[in-house]
Amino acid sequence: MRVLGVDPGLTRCGVGVVEGVAGRPLTMRGVGVVRTPADAELGDRLVAIERGIEDWLDEHRPDCVAVERVFAQHNVRTVMGTAQASAVAMLCAARRGLPVALHTPSEVKAAVSGSGRADKAQVGAMVTRLLRLDAPPKPADAADALALAICHIWRAPALNRLQQAHAAAARTSRTTAVPVRKVPR
Repeated sequence: MRVLGVDPGLTRCGVGVVEGVAGRPLTMRGVGVVRTPADAELGDRLVAIERGIEDWLDEHRPDCVAVERVFAQHNVRTVMGTAQASAVAMLCAARRGLPVALHTPSEVKAAVSGSGRADKAQVGAMVTRLLRLDAPPKPADAADALALAICHIWRAPALNRLQQAHAAAARTSRTTAVPVRKVPR
């Protein structure tokens, strides 16, 4: 499986491509950051992020896209910018019919480091180790994008089995449901 991880942001949108399957060594295929100037108009910044992500999709042809789930922060402007960049990434994937997975920061940290409270340095160190890199990717947004891709590769088999189990249970409940009879009064 080849996954494009996206750590959304308006100024720096981290992108990273990881290939592999759970339980086997993973391979980094690319890592970088889509940058936009802080003084540019919002619409222009979103278009630049779209172009950057589209370029990554064209070049690396991932099977799916993993995006960091936006969560509440104290700074509303930061949340809005992150959410807008996240939506652009999801739109780019949807246009191509690629599945999108959303992972919370704590899920990603726990997947790559064993602790949902790991700091940026710990995540960067584990990404470096897991992908057998010489040094942690810079800036941290790039390392976070790779961590998102790793998290998804490792979690996807379990999530797929869970979805299949839910679907099977739903089918079973529809076929074995006992019809309700109306009792005359």
